[in-house]
Amino acid sequence: MIAKEYHTYLKLERGLSDNSVTAYELDFKRLKTYMDEHHIDVVRATFDDLQAFVFDTFKDITSAKTQARLLSSIHSFYRFLLYHHYIEQDPSELLEMPRVEKKLPEVLSLEEIDAMIACIDMSKPEGHRNRAIIEMLYGSGLRVSELTDLRLSNIYRQEGYMRILGKGSKQRLVPISPVADEQLGYWLQDRNALDIKPESIDIVFLNHYGRQLTRAMIFTIVKRLAQAAGITKTISPHTLRHSFATHLLQNGADLRIIQQLLGHESIVTTEIYTHVDIHNLRDAILKYHPENR
Repeated sequence: MIAKEYHTYLKLERGLSDNSVTAYELDFKRLKTYMDEHHIDVVRATFDDLQAFVFDTFKDITSAKTQARLLSSIHSFYRFLLYHHYIEQDPSELLEMPRVEKKLPEVLSLEEIDAMIACIDMSKPEGHRNRAIIEMLYGSGLRVSELTDLRLSNIYRQEGYMRILGKGSKQRLVPISPVADEQLGYWLQDRNALDIKPESIDIVFLNHYGRQLTRAMIFTIVKRLAQAAGITKTISPHTLRHSFATHLLQNGADLRIIQQLLGHESIVTTEIYTHVDIHNLRDAILKYHPENR
């Protein structure tokens, strides 16, 4: 009963994405299993009970980021209980979050992206599809889930925009670059030749069975192209999104515009993704500081 109500709270009241809801529910199951093993009602758990859970669980979790997410899930569950009057006080309130080290993601140069594109075998049935995928990730900065969920009914090619359903079911309009639009057009022609399954009629990117591409398949496509191009960096589809933002910033785009394009709720997140290397910082001081003129 509680689990179903919590699911509804995460999905409808907090408006979290399916992936976030799944992660929170897995953390809740971990918490409940621990409490059951220690004969503690998870709803009636005290601060000491939660602290013991955190201490025991963190022995097996070395990633500060994973630890932080688990604590966030605990806070979320007990805020839900408090909000719905199952409890009168939040026992998780004093649980502290570990400091999460913010590492700058890898970024690809334009030459490296061109090298990946050059490795796409256009003679294969999936050639135009894979080219369109790379152009969408790099040319529009889409998240993987946004790409796999992209629908034909949300693409307005004549106007040059597409409607994206992002994190927390938030919608935004994102321009389609001329190159991405051209490649998308080629893929849509090939797509029409597929035996498309009814549930995937409106989905843009499909496998050769006519079904929606999975996130895992997008990761595989990107990693294989990076390997074929001889790129030794740690690459994922998100690397192309980060490269999109970084290249825009380096070429003079306003940070607020980049924030809107990426669908970031906070400008702080955008600042993390769109880092400027130390050489650019030094050049900015030399160029713009009055003492150096």
